[in-house]
Amino acid sequence: MNIDRMEFIAWMERLMGRLDMLGDNIDELQRKRNSIDGEELLDNQDLLQMLKISNRSLQRYRSIGKLPYYTISGKLYYKLSDVHQFIRESFNPPPKK
Repeated sequence: MNIDRMEFIAWMERLMGRLDMLGDNIDELQRKRNSIDGEELLDNQDLLQMLKISNRSLQRYRSIGKLPYYTISGKLYYKLSDVHQFIRESFNPPPKK
């Protein structure tokens, strides 16, 4: 089977367009899967990298109630708004005397 160059390019463009659409759909599904009430959820690994803290420190923040978390199918998640609140409360300078 022989096809000319222009036909081949047209097929490749259609194929790439469809792959782009699939990629967009996958990204959207991933965002929906990692959200609750329309809010993004972060897992332990996300938080460890974001805050540059150890796993033990993260565990301590959970244990003392400074950082709310949710367990879904045995995995821990944190709402992005809770993480932002935690950062504001934990890393603001102490008030001046």
